[in-house]
Amino acid sequence: MAETIYGQRTDGVEEKLKLLRGVYAAGRLDLSLSLAASIADTLRCERQWQAGPVVAGPEPGGRVAELPAPWAAWAQGWSFYQVLEVAEEAGMDRPEEPVAVRLAFAEDQVQDLRREVRVARVEQGALREVKSQVDGETCKGGVRQCRLVFMAQVPAGGRVQYLVFYGNAWAELPAYPTDLQVRGEGYALQIENSHFRAQLSAQTGQLERLIYRRAQGLELFAGGEGHGEPPHIDWAHDYLADQKFQKFRVTNWGACPNWEVSRGPLCTKVRRWGFPHSPVHPLFTPSRMHIDVEYTFYAGQPFFFKEGSMEIVKDFAIDYLRDDEWVFSGYSFTDTVWMDREGRLHEGEVPAGHTDDLWGVGFFNRHSKDAFIALWLEHRATGFEGLHHTGVPQLNYQGHGQLWSRWAAHSGPEFKAGTVLKQHNAYLVSPYEGPGPVEEARQRFLSPLVVRAGQLPEGSAAQGSLARPGEAESGLKPALWAALRLVPDDMFYTVDANLVDMGYIYDLRVRGGVVEVLMTMPHRGRPCYRYLGEPLRRKLLSVPGVREVLVDFTWEPAWSLARMSAAGRAAMGVET
Repeated sequence: MAETIYGQRTDGVEEKLKLLRGVYAAGRLDLSLSLAASIADTLRCERQWQAGPVVAGPEPGGRVAELPAPWAAWAQGWSFYQVLEVAEEAGMDRPEEPVAVRLAFAEDQVQDLRREVRVARVEQGALREVKSQVDGETCKGGVRQCRLVFMAQVPAGGRVQYLVFYGNAWAELPAYPTDLQVRGEGYALQIENSHFRAQLSAQTGQLERLIYRRAQGLELFAGGEGHGEPPHIDWAHDYLADQKFQKFRVTNWGACPNWEVSRGPLCTKVRRWGFPHSPVHPLFTPSRMHIDVEYTFYAGQPFFFKEGSMEIVKDFAIDYLRDDEWVFSGYSFTDTVWMDREGRLHEGEVPAGHTDDLWGVGFFNRHSKDAFIALWLEHRATGFEGLHHTGVPQLNYQGHGQLWSRWAAHSGPEFKAGTVLKQHNAYLVSPYEGPGPVEEARQRFLSPLVVRAGQLPEGSAAQGSLARPGEAESGLKPALWAALRLVPDDMFYTVDANLVDMGYIYDLRVRGGVVEVLMTMPHRGRPCYRYLGEPLRRKLLSVPGVREVLVDFTWEPAWSLARMSAAGRAAMGVET
């Protein structure tokens, strides 16, 4: 049978499951392993098509040419815009607060969201660009989606309009300087801002060390050799099996079973998910409790977030589980704090009547003011009524150091399939100045800025330009992009799989006849980018006016199906 469409050129999950059942029944375990790995690859591909709910779009955007004349001139080079309204409803000034919103765009109005999207704040009738970041791209059914992060400034009780510009084929990747610096690959990262440096485990992605960027540079770590696994300061999540037989831990992962990272100038997210491992993995591999954990770090902020879920896949019983546990060696702190249900912070020991109703805990040093405080913003369960809010902080736990451990379920609970335990925590590293700032931070986190589609405000003035050099006028760029479309990925022999429509080109800029190109390759199995980079370079050198071509390469962000244009998908036979 001729293979003319995508579905004929690959095999889906159902087909592979059928094959797997057959070869497993025949005792072909090696082939079964290969099929299981292939199923995982297909599922990773299918995830890239998934879209989510959006705040604005994908209706056709407003046209920049129809904006007030000063605004249209300021945004010269861009064709479309959307309006967002950011509202403050808790009565607190928000001078520089990160917001994240998912937006949709008609595919025929934008080519590359990372290059093209810009955000501007309306200030007294004028536009001012604000730093932004695009990630989480998808493309399906003629609609492109992304997660947009930007720094919002809203007075207490106020509403501020922001314009999101897009539709500029000559736009270049924006470079916003911030204090957020990320080093490393995959999830083995060192994430740093002006307040702290976080080090994630190269083995598990778990938070391993935290170094403060003030005074003497306090370093929080957990010493020793754990339970055979590398020690971390974040020890969650785990559960003790029925009859106290063994513990299953995410810290037992030899490598993260599944993970994704988004990194940029404003925000870095590290998400990991899978089933926790036994001390003698893979002798025991129960697929009963699925664990999903995500860290979020922001530029300029003295805190980070952790969101987590523990989902029961099949009915089973355990002895107990823990969903937030932090261990610090070195005895850096002198005092403890805890927060009640109403959001009031208290110093000292937790009274007996509150030990199972804690909504924040932490430590501080009354001399240096160093502190590490957890705010448990959300802790709930669906399908389970026995959730505990424990976690009394201990200044001296023999053999470990200073710690808290939240036993969210204990005394032999029996779980039903579909039960989910969820949490959303904030961790503060600010110097401790009493309960007030901590309580205010909690209120701010529980009352985030509200982002919704907005109406175009009146405008009358503008200064400067949204465009950087080379973005408002085409110059050589039409000829350069046209030339790039003549460079194929020649591993496809019968279709036009050119570098542009396949989405391998991340950026193109030209200054004084020198062309700079940033490109990627579609996966780690093809790291030799010069195989395509050299033909690219030769083709661009043939364009009149080009003196030199510099080709650079990156794996960040990883190529995805959303990078392909409609023409690229058509070449692959893909319908979305």
